[in-house]
Amino acid sequence: MNKHLLVFAMAGLSLVACSPAEQTADQTQAAYAAVDPYSFNENYTDYLQTLSSDEFEGRAPASEGERKTVEFVEGKFREWGLKPYNAKENNYQQQVPLVRMLPTQVSDMSFSSEQLEAFEYRRDMMAWSPRVQEQTELTNSEMVFVGYGIVAPEFGWNDYEGLDVEGKTVVMLVNDPGYDTQDPEVFNGKAMTYYGRWTYKFEEAARQGAAGAIVIHETGPAGYGWGVIAGGSPMRFDLARENKNMDRVAIEGWITDSKADELFALVDSNYAEMRTAAQQPDFKPIALKTSMNVSVRTKFDYLSSPNLIGYIEGKSRPEEHVIYMAHWDHLGVDPVNPDDGIFNGAQDNASGTAGVMALAEFFASQPQPERSIVFVLVTAEERGLLGSDWYADNPMLPLSKAVGGINTDVLNVYGPMKDMVVVGHGNSEMENYLAKYVEKQGRYIAPEPTPEAGSFYRSDHFNLAKRGVPMLYAKGGNDHVEFGVEYGQQKRAEYVKVAYHKPADEFDPSWDLRGVQQDLWLYYWVGNELANNNDWPNWYQGNEFRGIRDASADERN
Repeated sequence: MNKHLLVFAMAGLSLVACSPAEQTADQTQAAYAAVDPYSFNENYTDYLQTLSSDEFEGRAPASEGERKTVEFVEGKFREWGLKPYNAKENNYQQQVPLVRMLPTQVSDMSFSSEQLEAFEYRRDMMAWSPRVQEQTELTNSEMVFVGYGIVAPEFGWNDYEGLDVEGKTVVMLVNDPGYDTQDPEVFNGKAMTYYGRWTYKFEEAARQGAAGAIVIHETGPAGYGWGVIAGGSPMRFDLARENKNMDRVAIEGWITDSKADELFALVDSNYAEMRTAAQQPDFKPIALKTSMNVSVRTKFDYLSSPNLIGYIEGKSRPEEHVIYMAHWDHLGVDPVNPDDGIFNGAQDNASGTAGVMALAEFFASQPQPERSIVFVLVTAEERGLLGSDWYADNPMLPLSKAVGGINTDVLNVYGPMKDMVVVGHGNSEMENYLAKYVEKQGRYIAPEPTPEAGSFYRSDHFNLAKRGVPMLYAKGGNDHVEFGVEYGQQKRAEYVKVAYHKPADEFDPSWDLRGVQQDLWLYYWVGNELANNNDWPNWYQGNEFRGIRDASADERN
């Protein structure tokens, strides 16, 4: 943004910080007329290009690329005068303790029933132990089918009701009943809820006291093929917890739907019939007349990687705060790739990291807000949303006093769009704040095209959401201002096929970054309003996180 435009923008946007009652329609309109919608921060491109350069080696946690990323971000945060997370040591690092686990030997899955042949590792099943120990095994663990493995009081659903699974292995369907029935009155219809995520199913199985937890894979409701589960390295990362995850089930894993057919034949049924039966609210768990055996040997080591946190302290209510979040990490370097082994992660997620940096730089040039604004760049997202999980358990300010947050992950590099896609559309009142500014840009809100994939539960904002903080995850969609919807869809599909989680995700000088600049204004306007008003956005009634937010209301008074 040039200096003259910045002056006009600052003058105009100071009006946005006023309460609505203090603004006239003409003043409000002037605030938007003062800015170029395609120019938020002229330094954005430099931040994106630097973070995704070969020099940064794919920004893997605990690597040389991490060191360079930390140095670069901290230098900018310090230059802009952001307050550091670690005031005592004058740095912006919140260290996240991690454990790296590699299953070095996994047995096939065998059964007590003579009718079943063993399921072969990787071909028919995947298994691992979330527990941090060298040897883990289940022997003669009774198997029981528990439908979707869901306990959801707000939907009147409990697949475990009246069931004791102590020492047993539960077998579950992927996704949730809404997806399978396509009934908008069942859960959220085809849009996946938190209860449809396989991570939730493993967590619930542990809460119920199960010894093992197995999810049945099917490409449609899972949103990806068997190769995503069984292909690649089985190495896993987790937070290094004092209890070494001994409160988790001993064995987690997947089986193919064809092998589920064989398993259900033991009770004179098949996968299709059992899936249909599980869709009924009065479904009762079914013992599968066999026990399972499986063992896992694991090699593990410990490492540490930082979240990077800077903030602008609020003038009158410093504990109340708005959060901007993105993950700085990517996949690092593949040492056996002779051609191009660097996973640069330009779109995923140097684009979002650069976006938060651009926002921080702009906010730092503005008048001090009434509430604090916290900029959180988290680590280990690609390893299972671990940095954001750690921050959610160890926040800089109480999450009960987080007004709301905005997550930036894989921003739009294909030019200005007419639509703004809200991932998890219909979840929270944060959408209302976004909608009015989208309208000022002459654009429209669009729900995500594939809500059944559960994308809302697969990025860092989710860890704050499930602790009650209303989070907005939105970005430019597919309806290109000049070239239309087909062009945008083609570009997205090309990225997924060619570049997503591949070395080809590199900075391209031909990218049209006007789309990012367009969206950065929206992120700014929403955060700026919340940082200067008295509102407390909430989840909509019926949302699975509404109860958590409501329970924290007393802490805000």
